[in-house]
Amino acid sequence: MNDNNPKTPKNIPITQRPMEDRPREKMLANGKKSLTDSELLAILIRTGIPGASAIEIAMNILQQSNNRLTELARMEVSDLQRYHKGLGSTKAVTVLAALELGNRMLKEDKEAKEDIIKNSEDLFRFISHSIIDLPNEEFWAVYLNQRNKIVWKQRIGSGGLTQTTVDLRIIFRAALEHNAVALAVAHNHPSGNLQPSRPDKDLTNRISEAGKILNIRLIEHLIVGISPEGKPAYYSFNDHGLL
Repeated sequence: MNDNNPKTPKNIPITQRPMEDRPREKMLANGKKSLTDSELLAILIRTGIPGASAIEIAMNILQQSNNRLTELARMEVSDLQRYHKGLGSTKAVTVLAALELGNRMLKEDKEAKEDIIKNSEDLFRFISHSIIDLPNEEFWAVYLNQRNKIVWKQRIGSGGLTQTTVDLRIIFRAALEHNAVALAVAHNHPSGNLQPSRPDKDLTNRISEAGKILNIRLIEHLIVGISPEGKPAYYSFNDHGLL
């Protein structure tokens, strides 16, 4: 899909562009679904800067993020301003605030439902919004009752780009406190490589064996991240026969 009319130069001010190239007017006439990502961003940016229209700024921002909103959502205000000279803090804050609202909307929708983990897809839907777009690794545990209903979730540890420290005592103390009979764990790979490392496999085995002593089943371990194609994805230890 072309983001804009190819016959219209990108740096022409929005007010001088053909009507079909004006995002606000396009939304009013055709609805929000008719707008491209860059047009929606241009509405948030509102005005251009010397030498670049709001549309051009929006297209440059997306290009810097490989045209992936998930990558853009990972940025901080300082990142946006560093990569896009002349972009003021107000515009940067507005863009990132809108993306964060979208993320919280998804979280709100999930929390409104009774969360029961029946398979890897259920766990991915529940936990992915918490860790999938983080720039560093985090490890989470999700605790379940006899019906596999979630009774508690907790971040166990966080680390750098490639690893995080996990304390089994923290995992199982929370399980006992919340009377969990099963648990699932998940962590993210910021690199997008979702294949488990040897330490990932060893840790899974340690959690599983410790759980057997306490009669608390480990039912799943997910590695989540953004695939090379730019899509949310995961690797399931259970689905691959590693549990």
